[in-house]
Amino acid sequence: MKRVGPHVHTTGGVQNAPLNAAAIGATALGLFTKNQRRWVAKPLENSTIDAFRKNLSDSGYLPSNVLVHASYLINIGHPDSSTRTQSCNALVDELSRCSLLGLQLLNIHPGSHLNRCTVDECLKNIADSINYALDKTDGVTVVLENTSGQGSNVGFVFEHIAEIISMVDDKSRIGFCLDTCHCFSAGYDLRTSEEYKKTMGQLGEIIGFKFLRGAHLNDSKASLGSRVDRHHSIGKGELGIETFRFLMNDRHFEEIPLILETIDETLWPSEIALLYELAASGSQA
Repeated sequence: MKRVGPHVHTTGGVQNAPLNAAAIGATALGLFTKNQRRWVAKPLENSTIDAFRKNLSDSGYLPSNVLVHASYLINIGHPDSSTRTQSCNALVDELSRCSLLGLQLLNIHPGSHLNRCTVDECLKNIADSINYALDKTDGVTVVLENTSGQGSNVGFVFEHIAEIISMVDDKSRIGFCLDTCHCFSAGYDLRTSEEYKKTMGQLGEIIGFKFLRGAHLNDSKASLGSRVDRHHSIGKGELGIETFRFLMNDRHFEEIPLILETIDETLWPSEIALLYELAASGSQA
């Protein structure tokens, strides 16, 4: 089964996220466990943890149906060691918060070199930081998201992700999240059966589907290879409907959280329904 849902709001507390997802027919959900624009957040209270776990279970979700997103401030590839340490400590906190909530998957953007170190040095900084954070925590998997390659961000080619994974010591706690918008704007086409198969072949060969832990389903306002990160609603951008028909009928995306980060939240219920209609069509790339 495909598990589809949006990155939901947590207004009023993180415990409300499962309820918000269930209210629109989602079978998966994404969320932040803290304010994504701040370094420091107050610890989760026991009452919040208990309420979240209860609401998650009562709403019919398993922990594996949830893909938490880490703070946008984190840059574990930062060339400056003291600044990178701040990001490492924030990553440890994010992993710890997931663990307290009983969740298993934490999605992060790999990092940026800021034009102050080489790409290879940045990739090693990222892997070293992940090794540090995994050593300080238990159970939760770090899920690397591919980027569009905007600015000095790394992770826009599959080789970057594969290189980071190769340097992570605990392979059981490292994974990959495919963002369709980022993939397309980074130069990987997904719009035709031939191009979709080619891109997925590269993903399988370079990264390996055994590391695939989730996906972000977003159309793109930007053109192929533009390296511009601009999400759009499903079927309303440059990717178009067929991309999502291929993905919703791709066996590699079974039983992992497929998270909408599309721009119009009023369309989330209809987007979920549309994606399931595409899955029911049975059309494969």
